[in-house]
Amino acid sequence: MISKEIRQEVSSCLEILNSGGTILYPTETIWGIGCDATRADSVDRIYKIKQRTGSKNMIVLLDSPNKLSLYVEDIPLIAWDILKNIDTPLTIIYPKGKNLAENLFGGDGSIAIRIANHEFCRELIREFGKPLVSTSANLSGGANPHTFSEINSGIIKHVDYIVGLYHDAISTAKASRIIKLYENGEFSVIRP
Repeated sequence: MISKEIRQEVSSCLEILNSGGTILYPTETIWGIGCDATRADSVDRIYKIKQRTGSKNMIVLLDSPNKLSLYVEDIPLIAWDILKNIDTPLTIIYPKGKNLAENLFGGDGSIAIRIANHEFCRELIREFGKPLVSTSANLSGGANPHTFSEINSGIIKHVDYIVGLYHDAISTAKASRIIKLYENGEFSVIRP
């Protein structure tokens, strides 16, 4: 059962996301900056907020593995085994993405996707009906914010909306693990 507070925050975020805006929100790992992952103009705004070059890609969040086929060309079979057996936050870089903002793809056409495991994130993505960008709420090269109070004021003043939940929660989680899958079924660990 989704709480009234979460429903209210989701509703506020939807208004911003539908207009192409950016949000500052909690995830199961760290605080993130997000936007509609299908809008290149919104993704560009996040690059500017973070003072980051477009050569460093960002992660896309989905609420369910069932939606992967909407955004990944060919899902290597090993992905299903990994997703079934992982119990920590994991971002998988898939060989070829589709139906997302072009400025989210790697130079080789790959796309980084994590299945959200945070009540607020899952509900927001489900209600939005599209994937969200998720990138750490820090300036490029800065420390990842585990609590709201660790977020740089430059980030706070440039996003369009700040989720009003979980500000006092302390996350002991670190940024997600990242693995890259290849079309031949092999994989490499990018961030353990």
